Amino acid sequence: MYRVVNKQALVKRLFIYFLPLLLIGVLVGAPFLLLFLGSFSLLIWHYHQLYRLSDWLLNQRSFNPPEGEGAWEQVFEGIYHLQHRNRKKRNELADLIRRFRDGAEAVPDAVVVLQNDLSIVWCNQLALKVLGLQWPTDHGQRLDNLIREPKFAKYMHKGEFDDALELDNGHSIEQVLEFRVMPYASTQLMVVVRDVTRLKQLEQMRKDFVANVSHELRTPLTVVTGYLEMMDGDMMPPPAMWNKAQNTMLEQCKRMDSLVSQLLSLSRIEGARRQDNDKAINVPQLLGYIHTEANSINQDKGHELIFDIDKTLDIKGSEDELRSAFSNLVFNAIHYTKPGGKVEVCWQRKNNKACFSVTDNGDGIAPEHINRLTERFYRVDKARSRTTGGSGLGLAITKHVLTRHDSKLNIRSEVNKGSCFSFEFSIDKIVSLTK
Repeated sequence: MYRVVNKQALVKRLFIYFLPLLLIGVLVGAPFLLLFLGSFSLLIWHYHQLYRLSDWLLNQRSFNPPEGEGAWEQVFEGIYHLQHRNRKKRNELADLIRRFRDGAEAVPDAVVVLQNDLSIVWCNQLALKVLGLQWPTDHGQRLDNLIREPKFAKYMHKGEFDDALELDNGHSIEQVLEFRVMPYASTQLMVVVRDVTRLKQLEQMRKDFVANVSHELRTPLTVVTGYLEMMDGDMMPPPAMWNKAQNTMLEQCKRMDSLVSQLLSLSRIEGARRQDNDKAINVPQLLGYIHTEANSINQDKGHELIFDIDKTLDIKGSEDELRSAFSNLVFNAIHYTKPGGKVEVCWQRKNNKACFSVTDNGDGIAPEHINRLTERFYRVDKARSRTTGGSGLGLAITKHVLTRHDSKLNIRSEVNKGSCFSFEFSIDKIVSLTK
């Protein structure tokens, strides 16, 4: 345990040191000379101890200080205990910083710590990926010099961080980043960057959905309302005009009924339980029914329809939902392929998987549209879709059906050459039925 040296002990040591010198000096008749020599020796000894301490502090080759003597023993021991406490506190602080950094690395957002002058103090690994920073090269660099965006520089220099800033990320295509800045410590700022691309897409899809469904319902309602306003209770229109009006209103009402039915079907599929998807389905028979319906729809188109069906390949799932998925792809190929085209439907076992595909030689789809085809009401050619009676919900329904059956829709298309819509089911979905 560290011993504290008090004044009484120091005085006692000096008294014990000088008293013998004084007595011997009196005996030999030279007390002042002996006291001077004793003081000079004591001064040299203290300077020697001071040199040892200075040498150890400047050229510290060991954590432990040198052995002390006399009063210097407590000095060296006190320095040792002080250094030991400081090292313990540094280790605790390093452990705290390490836990903070581990926590910051676990955060699903990019985190950058800045000085008030916007120079970078630290950032996590996600910030390197999202913002394109380089560590430790960018340490001490100003963040507004690395993110070359006037809107960002203005936001940071203004210093009003109550509202978040949204920017398009120049390092990634069609990515939107949200910047939030918070005071950190007394002279620092913490910037949290979050990828809100998906949220923006969902928000845009919601806006598009409301706009499209409103437009889809408004068009037939306008037609029906227009004809009804032309009619007078006392005087009905001529039979020829009435027949035309009646057929038009009936057609538009069927269109609205189909749209509402598809919306309800989509809502039902999204909310249904997966337990309904484990019944054995005779897929070849189901595709036979669809083949019959396709021939009826194809009378005006005159396409060459080819159905290549494995009669022994059945799967587990929801029959109503899968019928919707199969038929949507087949009927879409018939509707959107120019008259006299070719449509091939294939249901075969490939690589221990049940594979379904619909291939046509129609106009094809441009690459920028493919990723959005399964959005509700999204259509490549709205005018042509209305002519063919499409609502833009078929592929959205198909996507949700396949997701519920642990599959996904694959789309390959080339402009002016045709398209192929396909999906597959894993081996655990395949069942064997006695034919």
